[in-house]
Amino acid sequence: MAAQFFSALADNALLIVAIAVLRDLQAPEEYVPVLKVSFAVSYVMLAAFVGAFADSIPKWRVMFISNSVKILGCLMMLLGTHPLLAYAVVGLGAAAYSPAKYGILTEYLPHRLLVVANGWIEGLTVAAIILGVVLGGALFTGSAASALLSLSVPFLDTHIEMVVAIIGLIYITAAVINLYVPDTGVDHKPLKKNPFYLIHEFGHCVALLWRDRLGQISLAVTTLFWGAAAALQLIVIKWAEDEMGLTYSHASMLQGTVAVGVAVGATLAARFITLKKSVCVIPLGIAMGFVVLTMNFVPNSAIAVVVLMIIGALSGFFVVPMNALLQHRGHILMGAGHSIAVQNFNENISVLLMACVYFLMLKAEMPISWIVALFGMFVSGVMFLIRFRHRENQRLHDDVAHLDDSVRRKPSRKR
Repeated sequence: MAAQFFSALADNALLIVAIAVLRDLQAPEEYVPVLKVSFAVSYVMLAAFVGAFADSIPKWRVMFISNSVKILGCLMMLLGTHPLLAYAVVGLGAAAYSPAKYGILTEYLPHRLLVVANGWIEGLTVAAIILGVVLGGALFTGSAASALLSLSVPFLDTHIEMVVAIIGLIYITAAVINLYVPDTGVDHKPLKKNPFYLIHEFGHCVALLWRDRLGQISLAVTTLFWGAAAALQLIVIKWAEDEMGLTYSHASMLQGTVAVGVAVGATLAARFITLKKSVCVIPLGIAMGFVVLTMNFVPNSAIAVVVLMIIGALSGFFVVPMNALLQHRGHILMGAGHSIAVQNFNENISVLLMACVYFLMLKAEMPISWIVALFGMFVSGVMFLIRFRHRENQRLHDDVAHLDDSVRRKPSRKR
């Protein structure tokens, strides 16, 4: 949990830094969502391989290697590499890290504790998001810039270089902590050398999880959530600047209030929702979309904080049980690493699509109020369809169970 916290903290702080670097380079505004694309593309392109890799060696070693790749991406940005390329390398490390950080939960714990464990992991991840965006924003205030430049560190001549170096130290901290994660003692599958076999196996796993009655519902919910969360992370910054009149530094910090709400929602879900009751939280996803619509009627930043926290709390409360259910079904059907890789594949396709749509909206110079309205209606609409699908699955399951029961009770005809 400590390693996950520091790794996620650095990821989110580096995103704020990368956006600032793009602005210093006077890159078009549409390049901001492209950052998300460059980060998420590795999750999609490497999904067939990272799950098998995570299941082939101890999870702590996978996490250490992945954090080392993130350190490389951070170093590239420090040396002046374009932020889109450097952040893509960090995304490569994150893609390999994710199957291990979630897969280790199913190796450590019985399924009845997965909701609680996910509550802790998501809570700490969200805390890292909060501190990451706040740290990233705070490091770009005038006082922070003056304080950092006054340190006169050798080879670090600019404010940006100082900030990136600080984030690199956070990644190094996470990598060191990875060395203290114990081995779970689970047998590991040898990694297949044939890439076509891995791709075929991954395709089978994707189909298997989407066909599963509970797996498809939980996968649909988490896929929508992470795509929506990625878009909202970018939308909030622009909305706060355009509608609230905040500076970039303060807009980045306001973004952290969503994460505060997610932490509260995740904590409550871990406390009150069991794995058996996980699907009952689906209506909260519909409600979240409607609350997003109220962003267009917020009069000041104080009310904005409350609205964003409510959005975060609703999303945290429904995604944690869904995540636990998905891990449980995936572990039963195909193994921890493979199931998380399938989850990441679908969720990051959603991230890519959401980021691309946001890019096109900015390119078309669509007002942020329209973007917020369309985003809220989309989330509510899709969650409503998922709820409808779940009810249909339940009805079909009940009909089959009733038919089986009738067959068993039907008296045999005497000859």
